[in-house]
Amino acid sequence: ISSQSIETDIPIFDGIWNGGFSVRPVNGENVPWGENNFPVLNERALAYQEVWEEIMAPKYDCQPASSPAIQYDPYHMKVTQWPDRVLLRYEKDDQLRTVWLDGRKPKSTDFGVQGFSVGHYENDSLYVTTTHFVFDVAGFDDYNGIPSSSQKKVTERYWLEEGELRMTLTIEDPMFLREPTSYTTRWLPAREGYQLQAYDCDPEAARASVRFYPSKYK
Repeated sequence: ISSQSIETDIPIFDGIWNGGFSVRPVNGENVPWGENNFPVLNERALAYQEVWEEIMAPKYDCQPASSPAIQYDPYHMKVTQWPDRVLLRYEKDDQLRTVWLDGRKPKSTDFGVQGFSVGHYENDSLYVTTTHFVFDVAGFDDYNGIPSSSQKKVTERYWLEEGELRMTLTIEDPMFLREPTSYTTRWLPAREGYQLQAYDCDPEAARASVRFYPSKYK
């Protein structure tokens, strides 16, 4: 238990959480995009979708997923709480996000695949705001061909309910989305003794999976 636990008004999320297929079945209620919340794309995003093909996905070069996709990828996540930060380590792509709680502001150079995250606790929840993402041709997800821009803003609320870790995520990106869109998902406690597994993406092997993909471009 971290030093956060001595603060009785701070929810305790410390531990490893299971977000696998058994917890969030494909097309289940905890998988994000459906008819009611599928993003409303502007003409720019639709043009990107038109030229998209699977071999363009950066995941085939081992570029990690980012928000809002990495949160619902079917893997485990480890949460570590400290007085000045919360660490979110994702089994998927071996990614680590730092959520700063000390009031710091991002510098103009703090751009990255995972952006820059700040947060605070309120009413038994952790609220996170992330900005400063780099442009990503598959930044919305890695299968719909929807990109995201450096104007992307992601807000998350984490809370505990009925033994589950739940999260509602909202994404804004005026470069590609006509309006914000949201989804809610969950994690369950990992089985006792479980440790995050190394993802170990191999670029050559990853690219090999689409080596014979029939491209529509010459």
